[in-house]
Amino acid sequence: MKIKSATIFTIACTLIFGVTLLFAQGKPWQVPDKNAKAVNPVKADAKSLANGKKLYVQYCQDCHGKKGKGDGSKAPDVKTTVADLTVASVKAESDGSLFYKISEGRNDMPRAKKDLPDPSDIWSIVNYVRSLQK
Repeated sequence: MKIKSATIFTIACTLIFGVTLLFAQGKPWQVPDKNAKAVNPVKADAKSLANGKKLYVQYCQDCHGKKGKGDGSKAPDVKTTVADLTVASVKAESDGSLFYKISEGRNDMPRAKKDLPDPSDIWSIVNYVRSLQK
């Protein structure tokens, strides 16, 4: 009888943990208002787009894919769903929101500001992501 109780307890704990993890991953990504309202100070010119593409390829493409569809080579290996950067909901986000999310990261997505301390580099990635959305 002790084996059955231990097995039931283990299964129950696993289910509770799994459901908790599922709901935690599905939470909307809240961006503070001040960050969402930030205006991109980097003009989306050829220089910025080239820099943004270079950095995107280096830091983002493995998960988000070459065209931003969330189908990169490492996407199947992460626990959370990798965002498709070309969908309407992402297109509708402000540049400030994208900057915040890229900078801060969440769950499996690393914090870009750790590797890219110059904010203009992150703004250039935002510009490049916008070019993928056209």
